[in-house]
Amino acid sequence: MEQSQNPMIVFEKEAPMVAEAFNGLIEALKNLNGLDPKTKQLIYIGIKSALGDTTAVFYHVAMAKELGATRDEIKDTILITLTVNGLNGVTGCLPMALAVYDKAV
Repeated sequence: MEQSQNPMIVFEKEAPMVAEAFNGLIEALKNLNGLDPKTKQLIYIGIKSALGDTTAVFYHVAMAKELGATRDEIKDTILITLTVNGLNGVTGCLPMALAVYDKAV
């Protein structure tokens, strides 16, 4: 899936006050100590895959890889959504997620 424009940039441009508040929430969640950053990214990818949110998965796979996630961890994270909502997350997100992972530096 090719993205012509990062949706977060559009969000920040069109609703700067709301985007700033949202980014503060994200930073607070990132600063919690119960899970390491890679695990947080994998959980996020799993949740967004279960919801069929390919845009979020597109961007967060590269972030997870940068944090040390392996291709198998990305794959397993998406496959586990089968138990939640059947094939939706797998068919909608797995091929794209693996392609993004393979292209990410």
